[in-house]
Amino acid sequence: MKYGLSDSGIMSVNYTTVGELKVGSYVIIDGEPCRVVDITKAKTGKHGAAKANVVAVSVFNNAKKTLMAPVDQQVEVPIVEKHIGQILANTGDRIQLMDLETYETFDIDMPTEEEFKDKIKPGAEVEYWVIMNRKKIVRVK
Repeated sequence: MKYGLSDSGIMSVNYTTVGELKVGSYVIIDGEPCRVVDITKAKTGKHGAAKANVVAVSVFNNAKKTLMAPVDQQVEVPIVEKHIGQILANTGDRIQLMDLETYETFDIDMPTEEEFKDKIKPGAEVEYWVIMNRKKIVRVK
């Protein structure tokens, strides 16, 4: 595990090779944590290394990203911390959450997914992820 300094402070990442990535795994492309949605591998000529084309979607803004690299190239993989929280207040574009383990309270962006809109109310429990010091609600219980 590496602790490096990013624009947002301390972040924790692991390393793997492009060839070990699978659909559904996570990778950092252009400094953005992404979920892999497609991988195609091509063996090049007699002495060339195999290459992989990785298509991924950003965890935070759903932007599509691609990475074309040799399969033995090292890439950063974000560490995903999963937590349970309770909604204390909904202010429209922000939600106040309390972590149910540490009782820490903090504000988080309102999820953009339509299926969450009617379930986000004070008292509801949610699963949220912390990735590279950024928080995102992924599920309402």
